[in-house]
Amino acid sequence: MPGEPLVVGRALTKRFGDFVAVDGIDVEVRPGETFGFLGPNGAGKTSTMRMIGCVSPRSGGDLRVLGMDPATDGPRIRARLGSVPQEDNLDLELSVWDNLMIYGRYFGLPRPVIRERATELLDFFQLAERRDDQVDPLSGGMKRRLTVARGLVNAPDLFLLDEPTTGLDPQARHLLWERLYQLKRRGVTIVLTTHYMDEAEQLCDRLVIMNAGRIVAEGSPRDLIRQHSTREVVELRFLDADEHDRALDRVAGVGERIESLTDRVVIYTHDGDTTVKELAQRGLAAESAYVRRSTLEDVFLRLTGRALEE
Repeated sequence: MPGEPLVVGRALTKRFGDFVAVDGIDVEVRPGETFGFLGPNGAGKTSTMRMIGCVSPRSGGDLRVLGMDPATDGPRIRARLGSVPQEDNLDLELSVWDNLMIYGRYFGLPRPVIRERATELLDFFQLAERRDDQVDPLSGGMKRRLTVARGLVNAPDLFLLDEPTTGLDPQARHLLWERLYQLKRRGVTIVLTTHYMDEAEQLCDRLVIMNAGRIVAEGSPRDLIRQHSTREVVELRFLDADEHDRALDRVAGVGERIESLTDRVVIYTHDGDTTVKELAQRGLAAESAYVRRSTLEDVFLRLTGRALEE
């Protein structure tokens, strides 16, 4: 994409005492793209976003946002950023409309400009009919859409979203995805963190996968799947643990890689149907054999592991 990167980080580091949350990462965000930070809890995603958003100082390395240094130009950068935090922080006792109007005044925007933008944003996020309603009784999906709309009041050059759809039901998630995709088509540069692999695949032009404060992979979703997984995956399930254990001998050497999990055997392969036929020829009878395409989740689990980290 043309133009100078809007975010450039080199050896970017964030420490909290002896704990290193972000461990010397390099990152670039280009104009007009949607860039994602993907990783398990504690990977350093939010710490990185807070440094980019000029609300947390870096501990080391170099960072430029919109061509400026957050250490010296924080207010100028923040004036050109839109931000959506993990948790909605709306004023619950005010109306939907007043939340947008008051937020716009923080940026010194004239009231006619805020009114015009607020009207457009309420229409865009399907909230126009709730304009005069108090925020507190709104559904979680409506509050989240309002938080995203509020982050766009100042027409930002860079839009930061931290876990934008966490806790939303599928309908609300997909509506928000649709709106973010439309923003991308308008040329808005978006940086987001997410736990949802399908969200990253749907929205991100490029992303990095972080683990333990470091970047372990970078690229487009399609490139990451091609580099770190296979075209297809076969999942086998068995009636009991004994059948599961006996099956491991029969699947040996099939496909590119085999994972034995508690509830299933997973075979990574470039041709799922051929693999299933080969297993049948070996006399393997599974309760079910499911063939699917490889996804970003397969890449994520391979690079970060399956163990739960809290």
